[in-house]
Amino acid sequence: MTGAEVTGAGRPQRADARSNRGRILDAAQEVFGRGGEAASTEEVARLAGVGIGTVFRHFPTKADLLDAVLARRFDRLRERAERLAGSADPGRALFDMFAEMVSDAPSKIAIADALVEAGGGDATSQAERASGELSRAVGVLLGRAQAAGAVRGDIELPELYALLIGMSRAGAYAQLDHEVRTRALGVIFDGLTAPR
Repeated sequence: MTGAEVTGAGRPQRADARSNRGRILDAAQEVFGRGGEAASTEEVARLAGVGIGTVFRHFPTKADLLDAVLARRFDRLRERAERLAGSADPGRALFDMFAEMVSDAPSKIAIADALVEAGGGDATSQAERASGELSRAVGVLLGRAQAAGAVRGDIELPELYALLIGMSRAGAYAQLDHEVRTRALGVIFDGLTAPR
């Protein structure tokens, strides 16, 4: 079945169940993105406008809920990277994606930390799968930027991700203001740019 949510038994979900699931995921992203591991599923239920039983029907554990929220975030970033892959300016596309991932990082890190605290986030999780797919999409952007001569040819995806993770964590934990973050990204992008 294409594009339809299915239950654990393989049956399609009812429209109201899909709607509830979407509202729960939206609420959980906001609640855990803001409150991290201290946030509660009760607050998620309240914000989503559903009972706590509805939350647990969709997500039997807090870890299941957080895993789904994180996977959805990674999926959305991957979709963005895939759209950027068709850009006429591959260097700008890579740098825009990098900046977007850094900007997205503070709440993503809070959710990831909450997932680990809840006992989830292992190698078989939805979030790990989605993270791997995002990484491959970013690798495509890097390859296109290098092929266009916009980015140094000696940079590989692990080095790019080391810079991305470092900048993301700095932005999240040091709470960099927009101006400082923009200047720091400029320094990174200067270092990635192929010599002319």
